[in-house]
Amino acid sequence: MSAMSRRQFAAIAIAALVAAPALARTDGFAPVVKRVLPAVVNIGITETVAGADPLADMPPEIRRQLRNRFKRNQQVVQGAGSGFIIDPTGFIVTNNHVVGQADRILVSLSDGTELPAKLIGADELTDIAIIKVDAGRPLPSVAWGDSDVMEVGDWILAAGNPFGLGGSVTLGIVSARGRDIGASVFDDYLQVDASINPGNSGGPLFNADGLVVGVNTAIVSPNGAGSVGIGFAVPSAVASRIANELLTKGRVDRGWLGVSVADLVSADAQRRHLPGVVIAAVDKLGPASKAGLKPGDVVLALNGQMLDTSRELIRSVAGVTPGGSVRLLVRRQGREIELPVVVGRRPANDQG
Repeated sequence: MSAMSRRQFAAIAIAALVAAPALARTDGFAPVVKRVLPAVVNIGITETVAGADPLADMPPEIRRQLRNRFKRNQQVVQGAGSGFIIDPTGFIVTNNHVVGQADRILVSLSDGTELPAKLIGADELTDIAIIKVDAGRPLPSVAWGDSDVMEVGDWILAAGNPFGLGGSVTLGIVSARGRDIGASVFDDYLQVDASINPGNSGGPLFNADGLVVGVNTAIVSPNGAGSVGIGFAVPSAVASRIANELLTKGRVDRGWLGVSVADLVSADAQRRHLPGVVIAAVDKLGPASKAGLKPGDVVLALNGQMLDTSRELIRSVAGVTPGGSVRLLVRRQGREIELPVVVGRRPANDQG
C-alpha cells in the first residue's frame, strides 16, 4: 500500500468513527437495566372458558336439574405476560389482552415474591390495563418518558417475560412511528426491531435513559413461533394518559357522535381520495342526530381543523370530554353550514 493510499485509508477510517458516534457506545446499557429491571414484573393468569352448552336446547326446568352435571364442560386456561410498576404502592401497567378476562392474576416480582393482583381498569381499544398488588412495602417503580420525541433510529430496550423465562431485556431501535396494524381505529404504534416474543405483552419499552416510552403489545410472526424483528408498542403519550384515566376513574370516557362514516373519494374511475368525511348513517338517538347531521353530509372540519379521513374525525371526537361541544363544518347539497354538536359518551365497541 502506497503512502498516499495509507493516508487515504486512515482518513476514511477516522471519518467513519466521527460520523457514527452513537454506534461507538462503550458503556453498554447495564447501568440502565440494573436500575429499571426490578420494576418489571411477570404476570400469570387463569381464565375459565365455557365450552358449548349441551343443555342449551332443553326446557329450562330440565336445564336447572342437570346443570351441575356439566360443570366439567368449563376449561381453565393459563396465560402469561409482563407488566411494570408505575407507583411504589403497587399499581402495574400491562395489556388488556393479558389480564382483561382473567379469573385470577398472579404477579411475580423481580425478587421472586408472588402476589395476587386485582384488575383496576382496562381499555380494550388501546389494549392498556391497570392491576394492583399489595406488597406491604414500597416497590421499585419506573417513570413515563415522552414517546413524542422518539425518532426512527433511537435506541430502545424491551423488557418482560418472554416464553415464561422471567425478566429479560432485548436491545433495538425505533423502526417506524404511527403504525396502524388494524387492531382498532386508535392504532398509533411505535414499530421496533428489539425481540418481542410471546410473554412480552404488557412489558415496558424503555428509552436509553430508562424511561418508559411504550408498552409492548404485538408482533408480526408469520410462523407463529416468535419474533422476526417487527414488534409494536403503544406509545407512552397514549398509554400514560389511558393509565391515568384508569387509575382515577377505572374506565376511559371517549366522545361520541353516533354516526357511521367513510372517507370521501372521487366519483371517477380513479377513485381519488378527497378531503372530508362522508356521513353514511346516523344513530337516531345519538348526538349527531339531535344536532341535525344527516346521511350524505360531508364533514369538512371540526373546530376549524380540516379533516382528511374518517379516522381523523373519530379520533378527534373521541378526545373530547363527553358533554363537551364541537363545531362541525358540513357541506350539504353544495352549501356549507356549521353545526354545533354536544358530544356524547362513546359506547363500548362503537366505531363513530
